[in-house]
Amino acid sequence: MAKMIKKVDFHCQSNNSAHRTIEITTEQLIVRRGQSFLLTLEMVKPFRTHDPLALIVETGPAPSEKHGTRSEFGNPSPMYTSDVKAIWKYSTDKTSNLERGIVTLSVTPPADAPVGRYSLSAKTLSERITLGTLVVLFNPWCSDDWVFLPDERERQEYVMSEQGLIYTGTSRYAHPLDWVFGQFEEEMVDICLKMLDINPKYLRDPADDVSARCNPIYVSRVVSAMINSNGDRGVLVGRWSGDYSGGVRPTHWIGSVSILQRWYQNNCNPVKYGQCWVFAGVMCTVMRFLGIPCRVVTNFQSAHDTNNSLTIDEYYNDNGATEGKDSVWNFHVWTEGWMKRPDLKKGNSFDGWQVLDPTPQELSDGVYCCGPASVKGILQGEAHLKYDMPFVFAEVNADIVKWMVTARGLKKKMYSDTKTVGQNISTKAVGSNMRNDITDSYKHREGSAKERAIFRRALNRVNSGGDQEGDTRDEPLKLEMKFKEETTMVNGQDIKLQLTLGNKDRTIKKMSIRVNAQAMMYNGKPANNIQSIIQEKTILPGQEVILPIQIPFSAYSKFMANCDSMKVSAVATDKQQEDDIYETETDICLEDPSISIKVLGEARVFQTLTLEVEFKNPLNEKLWNCSLTVIGCGLFRSDYVESNVKDLEPNSTLRLRVTTMPYKAGIKTVVADFDCSAFRDVKGSCTFQIKP
Repeated sequence: MAKMIKKVDFHCQSNNSAHRTIEITTEQLIVRRGQSFLLTLEMVKPFRTHDPLALIVETGPAPSEKHGTRSEFGNPSPMYTSDVKAIWKYSTDKTSNLERGIVTLSVTPPADAPVGRYSLSAKTLSERITLGTLVVLFNPWCSDDWVFLPDERERQEYVMSEQGLIYTGTSRYAHPLDWVFGQFEEEMVDICLKMLDINPKYLRDPADDVSARCNPIYVSRVVSAMINSNGDRGVLVGRWSGDYSGGVRPTHWIGSVSILQRWYQNNCNPVKYGQCWVFAGVMCTVMRFLGIPCRVVTNFQSAHDTNNSLTIDEYYNDNGATEGKDSVWNFHVWTEGWMKRPDLKKGNSFDGWQVLDPTPQELSDGVYCCGPASVKGILQGEAHLKYDMPFVFAEVNADIVKWMVTARGLKKKMYSDTKTVGQNISTKAVGSNMRNDITDSYKHREGSAKERAIFRRALNRVNSGGDQEGDTRDEPLKLEMKFKEETTMVNGQDIKLQLTLGNKDRTIKKMSIRVNAQAMMYNGKPANNIQSIIQEKTILPGQEVILPIQIPFSAYSKFMANCDSMKVSAVATDKQQEDDIYETETDICLEDPSISIKVLGEARVFQTLTLEVEFKNPLNEKLWNCSLTVIGCGLFRSDYVESNVKDLEPNSTLRLRVTTMPYKAGIKTVVADFDCSAFRDVKGSCTFQIKP
């Protein structure tokens, strides 16, 4: 048979530019579904419009038109049966020159095409020829795609932005952590598609899995499971014990690219170690690459309810908080993905942001993943909806019951707390580095009648037994206690607090007050006791007394290097009536010294760029084991690590120069991590323009 097609041009540069994938590569065609792209075939002889020319696209190991993983389209127009899914089409573009045999086709993948890598071939009267491959992604610019996001500023932030902020700390010390997502680094194509191809659902039934990749609900659930390594060949091993030997401390990571590269280059063996913000940062990278709008969200005072009771029991003894089955984390980080939810059969009531949590906490249908759980559904207390709604509802809205455990093991209820869980739910604002508080999208105002009604509704939805509203009607407290901070909480300085006690009763109170300071992991687990003091005070009716509390740097320094926060709690017992027990606490997040980065000279693509990093030692002691890590999209293809940093003398300044050669133009962010004996993983960043 005579050869008809001489040459093919995928127009990678112009197509990728039109499909907003040019940041990834110009070497391969990457398009978004529901949007046409141009393809030029050069024929050996003039071409007529009625000449037979069909294109065939196939994805997965068992391509099938019924599964939507194969489509044959063109001239002659095929006859499709009613069960065929995801039909592609083309039209002849006006730029064609048919007399010279130049046939330019405008090809459109349907808005429900499965995402992934496709082979493309052409069929003429005399031959079938393989033309090459292309990658198809979700399209938030296409109104027919389930991930359509109408606002262009939001699309730029939640799909296109390669850097962002993740909030950590405590509800009163929301600390923005720079994170480099890097979803458009070139190797992300192979990495993210590999992740889909080794997920357990694919290994069980490849044809069904590839077909289901048309659905962002399905794909996001797969990604949620594959970011952690529990039960599959996922990306990250989680560890919260404080012992990170054999891997990287979770606080050390400053971006997703290095983690995903290590996983991919090491035969998809999991990378050690991650905690919630690392899992969420990596998931956000994969989701944005695939084209699903995604943002990282932090819930402060986040409840971990292990039994769907929507209640957290907290226990205290003479040393302060103790470990229980349930817990309240200082913060917990998850992602939200934007998509329609027609599976919930309520019209578009639950479309929009969906909670997706890749941190392995509880099993969901036998798999360590969580979501998508509709944020609108959480706000309405629809705890019966899929997926994992009771768990997510409890994270933002559970009630806490606090118990005192005596030396003999007896439990005495101190009080219940309906307001603490789920505070300052935060994400980076669109187009700026401000914090956007989105608490009111998850819950009504704490303590309001509407919030309590929604809580009761959620309780009924999960059938967890009796109404627990009785717990909220505690008698007015006879003694009020609260902590007040005297100074800014800076790592390396003494901590000074005031404990205020107010007697609201008509009788004199003789109180025994125990104040404990504990080094805490961010997930609510105590790591070490720092100090414990007992005082006795007589408080007259209506009187307010102030106890000064001081925690010296010398007392906390050795415990806090590997901990995330400090919990200072006070338990006051009425000596004349030992059943009267009162408790208050505060979580302290210490502010690290700052690290600065600046660009020396002009920044241009493919020209040497010099950065200067500066860190001042604020202590009267030497810092040893110093190292510096620097990353940035379009600046470093892998992490730049300077581990040869000399010890830093007391109160002296370290200045280091780092050189690199930028390979992408535009506004870029460089992020640095400085690590040493006294300060763990101090972060800094600098955003600047790289000229073409």
